[in-house]
Order: sequence, then structure tokens, then C-alpha cells
Amino acid sequence: MDLILWRHAEAEPGDEGLPDLERQLTPKGQKQAKRMGQWLDSQLPHGCRILASPAVRTIQTAEGLDRKYKTHPELVPGAEPEAVLQAANWPNGKDTVLIVGHQPTLGQAAALLMTGEALDWEMKKAAAWWFSQREPGDPESIYLKAVMSADLVVK
Repeated sequence: MDLILWRHAEAEPGDEGLPDLERQLTPKGQKQAKRMGQWLDSQLPHGCRILASPAVRTIQTAEGLDRKYKTHPELVPGAEPEAVLQAANWPNGKDTVLIVGHQPTLGQAAALLMTGEALDWEMKKAAAWWFSQREPGDPESIYLKAVMSADLVVK
């Protein structure tokens, strides 16, 4: 199984008048999402399952990929890292799964995969971390296959 964690691109700052789930991508964030979406599209298998947080900024990020996706209510900001793994059916699934979500949850999920602890690892905006498991059900066979940042993707 492969699991890709994609943090949403740059979003408007939060303010007291705007609910957090309604924050949108900035023009820079829209460009980041499109660039990273093009790179991911060139790498992902066609049958990849894509799940996004119901927040507007993650939906807009997922739309940069230009593939079908589903929102998942458990992927909201502040979700537990275990909820990310459960939504992906990690490590029991067979398909490649892409999760579009938030910090600090995605960084914690990445740390949980690599160390067994939900540490506060920083994941850059619009970055994707790709994990793979050589042997199903064997936590010792998990490895970090790729890390890509939107600013490294050739325009």
C-alpha cells in the first residue's frame, strides 16, 4: 500500500469573522495546488483513492489535481493523526491513497508512520510526503518514498 499526505496550499489567514473551514487559497496557493497537482497526476496510479478534508482550502488544493476525490469528515483541522490512517485504511488497504489535509495532523501522521509516535513534524504548505509499505502489515517495512514541495516542481 502507498499513502501520500498532501498538505493544503497557502490559504488566507484566519480571522474572527470567517469560520476556519471556509478559508480559501490565496492566488499563490492556487498556483501551488496546480503545480503540485500536475506533479502528483504524473506519478499517481489511475486507481488512486483521493480523500480531502471538508475545508474549502483542502478542496481547492485537491481540485489542483484534476481528479475525482471525496471529502472525509474525519479529516477536519485538528483531527488526530490516527484518524488520517483510519480514513486511508492504513496499513490494511491495497490501493494507493492520497490524503489532502492540515497541519499539525499530517506532520503527526508522518511521524507516527516513521517512528511509531505522533511527533510534531512540520510539513510545508502544498508539500506531499509519499509513504510505501514493502510487506503488508509489517510496520518495519514502511519507508518514505518521496517528499516533494510545490516550489521544486518545474513550472
